[in-house]
Amino acid sequence: MTEKGPILVVEDIPDTLELVNVTLTFKGYDVITATNGKEALEIIQKDHPALIVTDILMPQMDGFSLVHRLRIDPDTRGIPVIFLSATYVAPEDKEFAAAIGVTRFLEKPIVIEDFLRTVAELISRGTLADSRPLDARKFFEGYRERLEVKLRQKVSQIARTESMLATLLEEEKKSFKISLQAAIEERDEIQTLLDQITKQTDK
Repeated sequence: MTEKGPILVVEDIPDTLELVNVTLTFKGYDVITATNGKEALEIIQKDHPALIVTDILMPQMDGFSLVHRLRIDPDTRGIPVIFLSATYVAPEDKEFAAAIGVTRFLEKPIVIEDFLRTVAELISRGTLADSRPLDARKFFEGYRERLEVKLRQKVSQIARTESMLATLLEEEKKSFKISLQAAIEERDEIQTLLDQITKQTDK
């Protein structure tokens, strides 16, 4: 069904990656996968996918950086991209995604019918004729702002969860501890990305 190339799914959470992979494969699409933006770029150079479906928050290289890299390269500029995210869902996040050249934005948890309809639409449309990269300075300013906002939110979320844990009975704590660990991991990923971009822009 994707004669122009496979669909590349980029996702660092194994369960979500499997869900999207199985859903697309079941519908007859040729699917290839990556677990972060850095790995995705290497695959894109070899396989040149017809469509990219990617999470935003990922280690090593997140979705924002991945799309920026795609749009500044004339060879990959026209590949449509769908963002899937549970973390970056504020209006400002979606506006920045659109500004850097993301084609569609879908929130997690994924509504399968909407997801498949969007995939079919973009595959039938083909490569983008009018996609242009965002000015590098504007990209880094917007990217840093999105990371800083999300970092503050995660720090607040962790503090609230830790306070709540102190008031719960032991048998009630399990789900909150899982949520807390996930938030800590996301906070650390965002901090690492923010440190990377700060080094790049301070050079």
